[in-house]
Amino acid sequence: MMKARLVPVYFDPGRDEQFDLQLAALQESLQDVAEFLPPVALGQPLPADADAVLFPQILGEAYRQLAHFKAIDRPILIVTSEFGTMAMWDWEIASYMRAEGVNTITPYSLAQTRKLCRALGVKREMAQTKFLAFQDNPGAGFQPEIFKRFYWWEDECTQRMFQKFGVTIEKRSFRELGAAAKAIPDEEADAVLAHWDLNTPGVSPHSLRSAVKLYIALTREIGDDERIGGVGINCLNESHFSDTTPCLAWNMFYTERRLIWGCEADTLSMLTKYILNRSLDVPIMMTNLYPFLMGMAALKHERIDRYPHVLHNPDDYILVAHCGYLGVLPQAFATEWALRPRVLRITDPNATAIDALLPTGDVTLAKLAPTMNTITVAEGDLEGYAQFPNSDCLNGGVIRVSSGPRLMKRASSHHYLLMTGHVQNDIDLISSVFGLSVESI
Repeated sequence: MMKARLVPVYFDPGRDEQFDLQLAALQESLQDVAEFLPPVALGQPLPADADAVLFPQILGEAYRQLAHFKAIDRPILIVTSEFGTMAMWDWEIASYMRAEGVNTITPYSLAQTRKLCRALGVKREMAQTKFLAFQDNPGAGFQPEIFKRFYWWEDECTQRMFQKFGVTIEKRSFRELGAAAKAIPDEEADAVLAHWDLNTPGVSPHSLRSAVKLYIALTREIGDDERIGGVGINCLNESHFSDTTPCLAWNMFYTERRLIWGCEADTLSMLTKYILNRSLDVPIMMTNLYPFLMGMAALKHERIDRYPHVLHNPDDYILVAHCGYLGVLPQAFATEWALRPRVLRITDPNATAIDALLPTGDVTLAKLAPTMNTITVAEGDLEGYAQFPNSDCLNGGVIRVSSGPRLMKRASSHHYLLMTGHVQNDIDLISSVFGLSVESI
């Protein structure tokens, strides 16, 4: 990952021994996540390659230098204690600046400061990042009445990603990828499998080889292009182009190189996942939301006739599931993990799916809104799992949120990113780095 480039700023002629001592302390504690540029005086031109301005020392002079603060066009970090945080004496100045329209960032733990540095590095990294999307004619395959509604396939969505974050989408043929995978010899797939310890109950040798062959074909497509930060496939709508699904490949790529994956070539989920996983270093996955409030409109899609029994107000619960189970979850994040035969009839009978569990307890749901100016967030509790035999939800998660009606009103997609822990405060922290507002749902 790229390090954040921070330019320390001092009040001219206020650079003194205290400034230099604090800067030296920060250089030591942040050396693995930040690069420090030569200090400059407030009001002087900033280096073009600086990601953010850092104030290791803040003085009352700030009140009289408001115009210079307003002229700063980068995030402003105030980190003035030897412990890598704001000092408690900074509240007045930070509050004054915010009231005057200057957005200062005041982390109150070293962990937060490090997350900010990672986020700044991710922001610069994104300007050089591209996602591969394997698709041929999205929406024209299976279930077009559903798939033609999705914003992530619109040119407008792709353009907004580039304009806002610098991320580009490179589209390649799923038809050609599927054919290339099928042509790979069994011996080559077996050689790759020999290096992996996988739990595959009920999966035939042929199905397992097919899954690995798709991984090999994708490896060739990616090559040594370090700009590729994520890969997605229109794996359900155009599943007729392959005799398998990419679930195992996504697990292998994240394990090997922390590559972000995109089920159904959902580039907006990929972008959200990329920002949050790389900035916050938090376990993350994508899944479908089935709010209890939606009744049969949601249940019918999973081929079940009831929601699981819950202990509290059912209106505040969501069933989460994707492709028969919780969703594509890398082994690194799972308390239990298995590759099983496919569940969805929309996929080839030879295909596979991941059945894996996140730890129960605190979780957070989040996704970028279509305008990409807002990220919607809901904290909740993963209370357990529900199994519905002979359905499309053989093992789904049961999540309680603070307000089901509010989520119904403000959610931006049926696809949401699910993270372990309550991380809304961290999302709030890094949101200004990316020019995002946070909406609690």
